[in-house]
Amino acid sequence: MSAITMAQGGAAPGGDSETGGRAWLFGDDIDTDVLAPGRYMKGPVEELARHCLESVDADFAAGVEAGDFVVARANFGIGSSREQAAQVLTLLGVAGVIAQSFGGIFYRNAFNLGLPAVICPETGRVGARDRLVLDAEAGQLRNLTAGETYACEPVPAHLMVLVRDGGLIAHLERRLKSAAGKGAS
Repeated sequence: MSAITMAQGGAAPGGDSETGGRAWLFGDDIDTDVLAPGRYMKGPVEELARHCLESVDADFAAGVEAGDFVVARANFGIGSSREQAAQVLTLLGVAGVIAQSFGGIFYRNAFNLGLPAVICPETGRVGARDRLVLDAEAGQLRNLTAGETYACEPVPAHLMVLVRDGGLIAHLERRLKSAAGKGAS
């Protein structure tokens, strides 16, 4: 079972080792204002999600399905520190972001919100809507469409714990609940 499958409770289409999730391709320097456009920041985050990436792919927010992957070139998530850039991707059901490199703040925000962000130098070999299966912990991206496997940087175990727990807040709540249970005995 892939790391993505485990992160999503074992039933997400993107983690299924037979069908995979579709790849949505983006280029270099996708910034946080493209992910979470500023003109929609004052509204509910669900409204913001409907406009995610619309300036580079007008069909993305309406067409992405739970378990699909965002695949990009270099510097994905550069720009401001707005955590909504990662949050809208989780609301849309994105199983993970795979890029050649990330903006540092986006990278951490993604894991804090339970969204895997995987560094993979070979994203240029992935085609639009290719079917992918990601094992983030092993650092392996399988392209079912092309019949290829790409080496990625393995995601450290402590970050995958955040993904499996649903993000940093859920992880801390789980730890506090566990600690309270141990103190009560």
